[in-house]
Amino acid sequence: MDEMIQVAGLRKEYGSFAALRGIGFTIRRGEIVGFLGPNGAGKTTPMKSLTGCVSPTGGEARVHGLDCVGDSLAVRARIGYLPESAPVYGDMLVRDYLDFVGRVRGLADAERAAAIERVAAECDIEDRLAQRVGTLSKGYRQRVGLAQALLHQPPILILDEPTSGLDPNQILAIRNLIRRIGQSRTVILSTHILQEVQATCDRVLILNRGELVADAPIDQVHAAVAGGELYKVTFTDGAVRLPEAELRSAVGAIGGVRRVALQAVDDSGGYPYEVVADRDVRADLFELAVARGLRIVALGRERSSLEEVFRRLTFTEPAPAAEG
Repeated sequence: MDEMIQVAGLRKEYGSFAALRGIGFTIRRGEIVGFLGPNGAGKTTPMKSLTGCVSPTGGEARVHGLDCVGDSLAVRARIGYLPESAPVYGDMLVRDYLDFVGRVRGLADAERAAAIERVAAECDIEDRLAQRVGTLSKGYRQRVGLAQALLHQPPILILDEPTSGLDPNQILAIRNLIRRIGQSRTVILSTHILQEVQATCDRVLILNRGELVADAPIDQVHAAVAGGELYKVTFTDGAVRLPEAELRSAVGAIGGVRRVALQAVDDSGGYPYEVVADRDVRADLFELAVARGLRIVALGRERSSLEEVFRRLTFTEPAPAAEG
């Protein structure tokens, strides 16, 4: 089965608060998918629904075709889960902790011992097995958390803010580890850090206020999600002076143009525009200038960064200040 996770119309309400508003997506075998969104956007809730930690208010979530509510135990056997705070016991030795998790997972003695050695090598904690968990750095505690999630060899790994609170060197190490693990598993990770998604994921799902506002591969999200390619053009007077409103209307009438926005007029009196279009319109802009007796002093195409896409999709106008 290529479709490892199927979510349709998933909703979750806590009283009057809607954490999820009917989201849907499919994740296939071998994908590394990032849930991206601002704090409070609803990134953690679908993960908790998939892992059986919370029951959705409505909709459906399936793992390997199994219902996450009706077949919760069977689903959990197929998932490795690392919450934002690694579920480790500080007073236990690393080996003893992993042995305990293996017993909970129902692994037999010989199978458990082999599994500990395997995940220790996979997560680079072989030299920490005899160390007490509470004495480890946060980066190594995250590695131990990953090791427990991998112990039963799940085909799906779900990671909630896996690099939260780590220093830059630890973040890089965990990212490399996730990429390596993702070569043989389906991985979902949530984060509000843009660089995390760009450095680790094949695909991004952007959540805002409980709604799925984007779902695209990383290499397509820039143009597809932003609404098209972004062009910047500045017109100045040539043989004639064209009223700004008429010029903006003429640019907007070019085939493929979706949006035209006048930026701050510069000191020279030029008209700088941002133009979003679903095709290359640079030649059309040049021909427009010639036909209208104008000059172009700047023209270029800019690739929208993931940061800009994220800002456009999740930006909320601040509420007006209360009077009095």
